Amino acid sequence: MPLPPPNLYPPFNIVRLSHVEYAVRDLAASRAFYVDTLGLNVTYEDNDRIYLRAMEERGHHCIVLSAADRASVRVLGFKLYDNDDLDKAAEFFAAKNLPVEWVDRPFMGRTLRTRDPWGIPLEFYVKMDRLPPIHQKYSLYKGVKPLRIDHFNMFSADVDASVAFYGEIGFRVTEYTEDDDSGKIWAAWMHRKGGVHDVAFTNGLGPRLHHTAFWVPTPMNIIDLLDLMSTTGYVTNIERGPGRHGISNAFFLYVRDPDGHRIEIYCSDYQTVDPDLEPIKWSLTDPQRQTLWGEPAPRSWFEEGSEFDGATPTKSMLAAQPIIAP
Repeated sequence: MPLPPPNLYPPFNIVRLSHVEYAVRDLAASRAFYVDTLGLNVTYEDNDRIYLRAMEERGHHCIVLSAADRASVRVLGFKLYDNDDLDKAAEFFAAKNLPVEWVDRPFMGRTLRTRDPWGIPLEFYVKMDRLPPIHQKYSLYKGVKPLRIDHFNMFSADVDASVAFYGEIGFRVTEYTEDDDSGKIWAAWMHRKGGVHDVAFTNGLGPRLHHTAFWVPTPMNIIDLLDLMSTTGYVTNIERGPGRHGISNAFFLYVRDPDGHRIEIYCSDYQTVDPDLEPIKWSLTDPQRQTLWGEPAPRSWFEEGSEFDGATPTKSMLAAQPIIAP
């Protein structure tokens, strides 16, 4: 199916992705992974939650870890431009017969909670508590030296429909994979902030969260993290990489946290701010699509993901199969 044209004047103005809340079964184990190993900075913690930010971020948090009996994803967060956009967003979702709720969120101002048509829990806000900058406090740089949250990738049972909906609210496609036989979109990368993507959608059992990604300074930081993980009890948490994607051109590594939530460590993609930038099309059978060097991804990368609270995953009707590592 042809890509829908970009909506350059959406009903409300999303600045960027902002944060994710993970439900985790062992808060101490998650803290050891995200803080002591990856190197995120704690901004608040108590017996039930830990709030984290990366080194270049001024907002209070980009990840919330919440103690729970079952691992899941509680919400994906996005920052809007101003309060008028919050009201416009509420009107948009209400007109789509999707839930609209104003919620109180710690360290955040007025916050709209809703869901997309497939049940992914979303929240939108304008103001989050600002913290002093720490990007030049080099004594705090640990682990992989994460600079900022970069994107979410989600499994979708109908990528064409996901692209149409998120395109309607202003996300623009930068690259996409098309199934040669059906002409349907197998995966798509969409942005607001001027990188390759804030959100991406991959064909599969969905909705589920495939991964959250963090931007790091250089590929050498990824190599350092691999050395650290392999010698501190996390060697089996290394799932895929390091490598360089064909799509996005980014250098990457995929790791799993103690609950199986997938985290991508990511750097070196390209700028996409021009509103008339043409999307790049890839064939599903191109081995350089996944990895520029031709190395296929493991089966777990295509089949395993984190479930969203309150959403029921359904099987995709598109049976097209990418190249999978033996």
